[in-house]
Amino acid sequence: MTAELFAIIAPVFLIAGIGLAWGRLKLPFDTATVTGIATRVGTPALILATLSRLEVTAEAFTEMLLATVLTLGGFALVGLAVLLVCRMSPRAFLTPVMMANAGNMGLPLCLFAFGQEGLSLGIACFAVIAGYHFTFGIALVSGRWSFAAILKTPVVWASVIGIGLLLAGTPLPGWLHNTLQVLGGIAIPLMLIALGVSLASLEVRSLKDGTIVALIRLVAGLAVGLGVAELLGLEGAARGVIIIQSAMPVAVFNYLFAATYDQRPGAVAGSVLISTAISFLTLPFLLLLALERF
Repeated sequence: MTAELFAIIAPVFLIAGIGLAWGRLKLPFDTATVTGIATRVGTPALILATLSRLEVTAEAFTEMLLATVLTLGGFALVGLAVLLVCRMSPRAFLTPVMMANAGNMGLPLCLFAFGQEGLSLGIACFAVIAGYHFTFGIALVSGRWSFAAILKTPVVWASVIGIGLLLAGTPLPGWLHNTLQVLGGIAIPLMLIALGVSLASLEVRSLKDGTIVALIRLVAGLAVGLGVAELLGLEGAARGVIIIQSAMPVAVFNYLFAATYDQRPGAVAGSVLISTAISFLTLPFLLLLALERF
């Protein structure tokens, strides 16, 4: 079991570690360009390529979409309650509490732990989380709603098109699927490297608030993920994926949004760093829970 856990965790550590070392050495790295390629090209291609040759049934995929929606609702309720008790701004901190790092960390872990089935289910989670993040999440942090921003988000379009093709039972042509598969192959390594570089360059302030947000994200995330898995009677890879994705640390994008709209970026940066550090330490325990019934 130790060897199996190490085989799952090692790629995430090592690839993110390359990015961290790159950032610490202050080597040239255009974060905006790399992140843009990963999120606007690689990730949409990965979503479409995976959905077009799905390794799970449409019913299992739909069940995972429902499970993810339920977890987001749970994160919102628990997070809002704790933030109000702690007298912390929901506008600044509710989105970081809700938005787990389901892309940079979650997708690699789902893939390495459960293979292509895990990746397919992980993408179902990621599609819902990313869809919320780039719509209601931005609206909450910015204080305004922009339908135009939704229309400009490739991940949202890829998710809608991919799910539509899946439900219609219409596969992509072979040449298009192969092209998307090659493009999608860049998404996970680029996201992990960008994660490492971002962690190396974040400026942390307000450690108290950052620590509170990090603990809410991780503790509530794991508790809600386990609760939803039991509520829906999930087993095997489905159970493991919802637990992994729910318990991921605060997504780096939360810091970018906080900085853009001046919503306590220092404290949000602290929540990203602290939750990620804790996650690296607790990954073996999390994976044991996720693999328990697999």
